[in-house]
Amino acid sequence: MELRARLVVEGFIAGLHRSPYHGFSVEFAEHRPYMPGDEIRHVDWKIYGRTDRFYIKQYEEETNLKAYLILDTSRSMTYASPGQMPKLEYASYLAASLAYMMVKQQDAVGLATFDETITSYLPPHATRPYLKQLLLTLQQLSGGKGTAAGRSLHLVAERIRRRGLVIILSDLLDDPDQVIAALKHFRHKKNEVIVMHILDPMERSFAFDDDATFRDLETAEMLATQPWHIRNGYRDAIRDFIDRYKRECREHHIDYVLLDTRTPFDVALIEYLSKRERVH
Repeated sequence: MELRARLVVEGFIAGLHRSPYHGFSVEFAEHRPYMPGDEIRHVDWKIYGRTDRFYIKQYEEETNLKAYLILDTSRSMTYASPGQMPKLEYASYLAASLAYMMVKQQDAVGLATFDETITSYLPPHATRPYLKQLLLTLQQLSGGKGTAAGRSLHLVAERIRRRGLVIILSDLLDDPDQVIAALKHFRHKKNEVIVMHILDPMERSFAFDDDATFRDLETAEMLATQPWHIRNGYRDAIRDFIDRYKRECREHHIDYVLLDTRTPFDVALIEYLSKRERVH
């Protein structure tokens, strides 16, 4: 898991220098963009020479951020359509990459996992040995029980004592009213929140061809049907489901990122860096 996270992050950072996002420097742990009012004597001219952008040296107290990765490990997260990785595997790799990047930035990162309740909780720290413990926890994850995302997220919100950046990785396949109430709980406690909504491509397209029997991974309920017969209705329902989360998140100043398991991790890492710059 550590190797995967390092390869993702180092590849991502290398890519930043070749992309429109090269303003995010590899030295982002110690520098921030120059802003009006900053003293010229703090400009790092070496960084300017490499990037043609003005950065100033940050002091230690400016760089510290507490981040909380909250990962859904319910059984629905184990779903994978043919040729795709399970949502839980994708989410765990993404969480590992985010954690690796945060510690590289000298930020403190913690981890909570949940299914019907909280299954593990590691409070935020910023040391390399602690990162190894967090990555080991991610490596050992397996799909749990049913989903009680709303209740579990409320429990996590109550555990957070110092406000910070909350990143939720989940398929959100639970009662939206309860989940949204929990998201508002984090905001009520003055946390910044990013929701990374992770779905399988087939959960969005329902592009199944043959007659099939579908089984609910959490309740074992079975449904035999002809996919083409219900495809349009399903797509309308999933679009409404996604739009509801988008709308509610926007109204409550929560960043919403829709991902599927084919989406490059870079997309999520850019969202995180963008949010981190705004938080600081």
